[in-house]
Amino acid sequence: MRSNTAAPQPSHRGVGLTLALISAFSFGGSGTAAKPLIEAGLSPSHVVWLRATGAAVALLPLAWRHRAIVRERPGLLLGFGLLGVAGVQACYFAAISRIPVGVALLIEYLGPLLLLGYVRFVQRKPVSRGSAIGAAVAVTGLVCVVEAWDGLRFDALGVLFALAAACCQVGYFVLADAGSRGDRPADPLGVSAYGLLIGALALTVLTRPWEADWHPLAGQVRLDGTTVPAVLPAAWMILVATVLAYLTGVVSVRHLSPPVAGVVANIEAIVATVLAWVLLGEHLGAPQVLGGVLVLAGAFAAQTGRPAEPAERVERAGEAERAGLGEPAERTPITPG
Repeated sequence: MRSNTAAPQPSHRGVGLTLALISAFSFGGSGTAAKPLIEAGLSPSHVVWLRATGAAVALLPLAWRHRAIVRERPGLLLGFGLLGVAGVQACYFAAISRIPVGVALLIEYLGPLLLLGYVRFVQRKPVSRGSAIGAAVAVTGLVCVVEAWDGLRFDALGVLFALAAACCQVGYFVLADAGSRGDRPADPLGVSAYGLLIGALALTVLTRPWEADWHPLAGQVRLDGTTVPAVLPAAWMILVATVLAYLTGVVSVRHLSPPVAGVVANIEAIVATVLAWVLLGEHLGAPQVLGGVLVLAGAFAAQTGRPAEPAERVERAGEAERAGLGEPAERTPITPG
């Protein structure tokens, strides 16, 4: 029987890569926008609640337009909201409360390697050699980007929270891809809108925003010596680092494979470091520059790698081609569970 998910055509692959890069650049600005708000007096947990809730409100018209998806794919939406939105954010902020931020970020971005392991050993499906090599190179680069060797304080619970964030990141990519299959594929824009809405509701229970002091949002914050209204970085965090980031990220997975999209997402760490340098005065060191080159090289290796195919299927395809009946190979879909 023919698969519902055909192999990405070159033009679609280019679109997917472009969207994945936009998503990584957008996600990369979240920390730079959030840090001045935290320094102004908001807690990290309330900043992440503001981020998710503001994005959910902005996407309410989109959610209404795609309201049929609630009836058609409720499990997909629930999983994406709890894992891809609330889970990643809540676990990451819990981790940085116990271990250094750089170490937590590195562990979270083990997600692409965990994703490849999930596909290869749990689903027992082949993965692209380029994706595997790219993931390894990119994670090596992340060691340098976040300078994980600086100030490491081992805390078992903090490490577990960071690993949980990495696992939730795997869920983000797997579920984003899963929505493209079935008799009635879920619109990726609807998945993003309802995922953020569900994630915001879950974070509301966890963070209790009614207990927060929101007065800093009415004041001023500083960006590398420049004073700006606090609502400006808040708006950037919501509209660009969340709304645009999630919409382009989910759509990109439809044109790429989850492993490739996951590795390209590592560029977020480079963007975050560069923006912190330009806007917050946090300068780059030589190891971080080297790490950035490695992350870019890993992302390139992943997106140029050819999908792996089982030997038996390759042999059948070769026989069909020699008989004049060959068709382009189809991408084996990545399915959760």
